[in-house]
Amino acid sequence: MEEKKTINFGAGPAKLPRAVLLQAQRELLMYNDTGISVLEMSHRSSDFSKILSKTKNLLVELLKIPDNYKVMFLQGGGSGQFSAVPLNLIGLKEAKCADYVVTGTWSEKAAKEAEKYGKVNIVHPKLDRYTKIPEPSSWTLNPAASYVYYCCNETVHGVEYNFIPETNGVVLVCDMSSNFLSRPVDVSKFGLIYAGAQKNVGCAGVTAVIVREDLLGHALKECPVVLDYGVQAKMDSLYNTPPCYSIYIMGLVLEWIKNNGGSQEMEALNHKKSTLIYDLINASDGFYACPVDEACRSRMNVPFRVGKADGDEALEKKFLDGAAQRGMISLKGHRSVGGIRASLYNAVTVEDAQGLAAYMREFQQEHQ
Repeated sequence: MEEKKTINFGAGPAKLPRAVLLQAQRELLMYNDTGISVLEMSHRSSDFSKILSKTKNLLVELLKIPDNYKVMFLQGGGSGQFSAVPLNLIGLKEAKCADYVVTGTWSEKAAKEAEKYGKVNIVHPKLDRYTKIPEPSSWTLNPAASYVYYCCNETVHGVEYNFIPETNGVVLVCDMSSNFLSRPVDVSKFGLIYAGAQKNVGCAGVTAVIVREDLLGHALKECPVVLDYGVQAKMDSLYNTPPCYSIYIMGLVLEWIKNNGGSQEMEALNHKKSTLIYDLINASDGFYACPVDEACRSRMNVPFRVGKADGDEALEKKFLDGAAQRGMISLKGHRSVGGIRASLYNAVTVEDAQGLAAYMREFQQEHQ
């Protein structure tokens, strides 16, 4: 059967590298010489232990994670970490409070969840729209806060930080789910980093958590044991059955990233892809419009409207229909904001982005 040509611009679960899918296909029925699939493999077996170690070592190598950090592979996605972060860290200081920077849907949800476990301080006035990052000089940080939390790439609204916030010594926590390993990062600046795999580093089902050792052991008494970083770190992510196959896929993707130049090369390619689309939007005389301030436009998720600044819904439907006819899928914007969204994660190629840009030019010429 002839293979269908499809370009996946999905926001997550997202496109995986073709080489990874082919390797997973080859190994699906039998991994190495085990006689079984990874899907059937005991998490206590020596074979899975090697998969787990390989995945962890690759992550440490690619991110240059310092020795005083623990790496865990947990379940529950980013949403699980909305709870796990305060349950583990809000008790670091007696005041049981935390500072949150809210620049989109995911940081908003995280702040709301944290309110169940302590006092939450939103460090800036509430934003009318999630199209910018409040000027850091305007933030009101609480020195008594246990941690400062932010999401460095807001998948829904397309807002991305190009700087690491200064917290004056307070522990910095970051949700990197949608730009993890899309560029180099200095892990030592953070107390905790977490990232769902299903955008840049694998498939759905596993969340990487990187935490500084001195932050372990402070969980609130009501913290469920499966969310307790201290327990999970001590048990090497094996307190309960981990998401074995998702960890295996993450290992394959990390190996692919390493073999293709690491996070530095990913950054160069991601800059090239996103620049292609943003330059076209900027040169379209308003036919395409991106609502996000240029200083913080995401390289990962490019939201835009068609026809006018707030979008022409009929024209946007035509755009999506035409894209689908050309094999371009998952371009519809998040249901909460509408419009179009092109996600350009690591596995999306420059050729994929060029194909989208060519279609956008063609569509503008036909409908302007």
